[in-house]
Amino acid sequence: MATSRANTKIVVVGGGGTIGSSTALHLIRSGYTPSNITVLDTYPIPSAQSAGNDLNKIMGIRLRNKVDLQLSLEARDMWRNDELFKPFFHNTGRLDCEGTEKGIASLRRQYQDLVDAGAGLEKSNDWLDDEDAILAKMPLLQRDQIKGWKAIFSRDGGWLAAGKAINAIGEELRKQGVKFGFGGAGSFKQPLFGDDGTTCVGVETVDGTKYYADKVVLATGAWSPALVDLEDQCCSKAWVYAMMQLSAQEAAEYKDSPVVYNGDFGFFFEPNEDGIIKVCDEFPGFTRFKQHQPYGADKPKRVSVPRSHAKHPTDTYPDASEKSIRKAISTFLPRFQDKPLFNRALCWCTDTADAALLICEHPKWKNFILATGDSGHTFKLLPIIGKHVVELLEGDLADDLAHAWRWRPGGDALKSRRSAPAKDLADMPGWNHDTSSKSRL
Repeated sequence: MATSRANTKIVVVGGGGTIGSSTALHLIRSGYTPSNITVLDTYPIPSAQSAGNDLNKIMGIRLRNKVDLQLSLEARDMWRNDELFKPFFHNTGRLDCEGTEKGIASLRRQYQDLVDAGAGLEKSNDWLDDEDAILAKMPLLQRDQIKGWKAIFSRDGGWLAAGKAINAIGEELRKQGVKFGFGGAGSFKQPLFGDDGTTCVGVETVDGTKYYADKVVLATGAWSPALVDLEDQCCSKAWVYAMMQLSAQEAAEYKDSPVVYNGDFGFFFEPNEDGIIKVCDEFPGFTRFKQHQPYGADKPKRVSVPRSHAKHPTDTYPDASEKSIRKAISTFLPRFQDKPLFNRALCWCTDTADAALLICEHPKWKNFILATGDSGHTFKLLPIIGKHVVELLEGDLADDLAHAWRWRPGGDALKSRRSAPAKDLADMPGWNHDTSSKSRL
């Protein structure tokens, strides 16, 4: 296998994002020759249109499907102990709260799942049954805003400095001698095939550059369903966030605060080193459906196509999101409810029907590997997800992972496992600030 790894050429499309950068890193760690690895992306690492290129992401163990436990424990170990990743894990704890009868019932089930997992998680997760217990963990919440709430406090949770972590991978890839293509030379156009018409031998990018390889990994996140026909297995959606600037004194008060989440309002993180707090609301996401023909489709079809904030920097979020973000602030951080917001933005991910990843060889194209379907909860797997993509490339992926991540048309990716189907941005005014009517399409 060592000789095979040394001589195998791999192209990773979308290598500036979460799954792609992790894959490139684990190819090197597995003994592949760095100069035989080519990372392609529209933007340099960390890609400006990757959901992972963010101020922060939530870290914690939540069991959404059968393989979550194994993956979460693997990732937790790497965030704690791997020299590349551990500087970016802020182990502040995570406080998941609910205040409605339905929400509390769901939260109790989540807690019981953690207790029953048989992995010692009952030692790191506490059930908080009243406001006093919640305020003991997060005294800066306001009692009159959390009446009737119950919570899970996870001591092994916290937040991840997301963009910085991907940047660290990029620095390691450059140091090791990985090849890169960015801009038009890094933007996927189509696969290249051998004489049989079905064996992938590389990719062509939008500027006409052709990269030849033994295997191609398409890890393009929310852009995947617009690039290749995934037969409606993935539906790309945007979530929203905004930021607030705290004074040095305010930031000091909130330093080391746990991540606070409530399914009816959203969540927020402790301020970063510059005193910036990011606030998100919680909702089923926004789509952007267009008639679009991804590669492999015989005609245009209805596809939710992301709109890159990097290419459209004046985009913000819908008017309705301003109200919901402000509601989250007035609930979690009422003392800051009059602070100005900035960096209002849409963040694009792609859901599968069952919220499990789509990591498999394309059923029609040999050696063309799909690695997508993040469903909004994959960043925590950054240190380890690439290891499993490499296992797939080598035919060694564990059966349970291969089954969970298989090619599986059908199901409702528009709703996925969220509370309701996503609304479409065409029906949501306020986010598009282009001056040209042509560019509004």
